[in-house]
Amino acid sequence: MATMQALTFEQYGPPTVLAIKQRPRPEPKEGEVLVEVKASAVNPSDVKNVAGLFKASLPRIPGRDYAGVVVGGDGAKGQEVWGSGPGFGVARDGAHAEYAVMPADSLSAKPSRLSMAEAATIGVAYLAAWSGLVDAGALEAGETLLVIGAGGAVGDAAIQIGRWKKARIIGADVRAASGLDSFINMKEKDLPQEIASLTAGKGVDLVLDAVGGPMFEPALKSLRVGGRQVAITSTGDPRVSFNLVEFYHNRSRLIGVDTMKLTGPEIAGILDQLRPGFEEGYLKPPQVRTWPLDRAVEAYQAADKGGSAAKQVIVPARAG
Repeated sequence: MATMQALTFEQYGPPTVLAIKQRPRPEPKEGEVLVEVKASAVNPSDVKNVAGLFKASLPRIPGRDYAGVVVGGDGAKGQEVWGSGPGFGVARDGAHAEYAVMPADSLSAKPSRLSMAEAATIGVAYLAAWSGLVDAGALEAGETLLVIGAGGAVGDAAIQIGRWKKARIIGADVRAASGLDSFINMKEKDLPQEIASLTAGKGVDLVLDAVGGPMFEPALKSLRVGGRQVAITSTGDPRVSFNLVEFYHNRSRLIGVDTMKLTGPEIAGILDQLRPGFEEGYLKPPQVRTWPLDRAVEAYQAADKGGSAAKQVIVPARAG
């Protein structure tokens, strides 16, 4: 039986519960492909998964985002692919291993301009940003977009997508972010007042709220009449409150987005739409710090610590 090395966890906890184990190499079933994983990113959600937030079935190989080469199953052998999978690392084994089995209908061709490590960083952040701005928020050219949490990975992806779609972009965070038309420091400024000043009192067309919690109501108050607010996460207390009378008088629209609910074909479809942005230079991958698979626990610890502009990426040795 062919084997492979894989990062696994058999109990919930901090990154130290992870260990490299020798596992049977998975065999693709009908409608599946075997991918030799060339690179796989470590997202904050992967760290939360290992900690037990998503109640993954155990034992489990984590990892949602990957880039690699199809080497078997119902797919074109040799095709370079990138992706992020429904249930990967939670309901089924993920990509932090030398090989992974993927549904064939979840595959998307990797942009040729991106390295494997760069392509592996795109999944979760860009899926959230695209789902929020384009699919749910229906962002149009010329509209004003407010990104709450502009300095984070999703915020950076949203800024790039917004510029690609020719929107005016206002960013709000506690640290500066690039690519913006205007920036608001949330610690120092009153968000609705600043937005009113920047928009001649009209408010913004669309808010992508990548913070939630205490920023939820200030963001809502920053909308123009008929504006849309997309919520994708919440820090601190998940319960929020707002003035319902003001909400309906303003004809505001509130939309929730959860990338964990996306199907494989939906994910592949979004990545297919993102590909031209990377091929044509409108979109740029984040900085990358690579780790060999035998140091994957350190990669998780670095991702858990945060504070780095670089994305942590596991790069397995060439599989046998």
